[in-house]
Amino acid sequence: MSPMIATDLEEFYGSRYDESLRLSSSIKGQLELARVRELVTRHLPPATTRVADIGGGTGVHAQWLRSDGYDVDLIDPIPRHVETARATGLRAHLGDARNLPWDENQFDAALMAGPLYHLTAPDDRGAALSEAARVVRPGGLVAAVAFNRHANLLGATLANQFLDRRPIIDDIETTGSSYRNDRVTPATYYHTLPELTDEMSSAGLTNVVVFGLTGPGGWLGIVIDAHFPNPSDWPQTFTSQGPLQTALASARAADEHPELVPASTLWLAVGTVAL
Repeated sequence: MSPMIATDLEEFYGSRYDESLRLSSSIKGQLELARVRELVTRHLPPATTRVADIGGGTGVHAQWLRSDGYDVDLIDPIPRHVETARATGLRAHLGDARNLPWDENQFDAALMAGPLYHLTAPDDRGAALSEAARVVRPGGLVAAVAFNRHANLLGATLANQFLDRRPIIDDIETTGSSYRNDRVTPATYYHTLPELTDEMSSAGLTNVVVFGLTGPGGWLGIVIDAHFPNPSDWPQTFTSQGPLQTALASARAADEHPELVPASTLWLAVGTVAL
């Protein structure tokens, strides 16, 4: 990565944010983890498959892939993440999604659950996708997570924070990112749906499909995290119905209706490396 982005990401993840807890410490994170696992597994070949976990952080996804029988190599640009992943016994490498250290056709599939939303320049995102396609064999799978451009507008409204965060939201709606966004690293990018599809296709991926990763259920997680962050304060309806199970059921129901894909806070784009 360029020095500016590398410094920004390393400072954010190295001292301000614990990535190893992100997908377990909230309804929103647990929903994302469960849905990545079920959607990616649905498209992966049999469990003897070799998978590249590109931008794999501390190895949250690599761990379930490994436990399901997949042969996983993780790569991430943050030294702290790589050290944490290695401590769990994962094969983890320090490196850049735009310049992978592997030979062509070395993997059967690649998961990119981080790079696309941490590369704000189109050329960088294109390079990362092209590299993933290069190291995956023809006919293999590339799956990438992306942030919905309009998620901040809708999420801030549900959290009753729209007016306070309006300058940040306007930045993101106009350009896809905001240096003023204090809740994430400034090196965070939000896609439009056509843009995501075009970037996947331009990297040589075919049969591209975009899924609503969190679906309408993602908004329930945002409401709970914003207004009821302490489970002890949850209304009785939350504890009796199980908000995570509600969110999961809603996201899965939305899979039957492709027109609801734009309503998801996060997307999962899946494509096949051209033969």
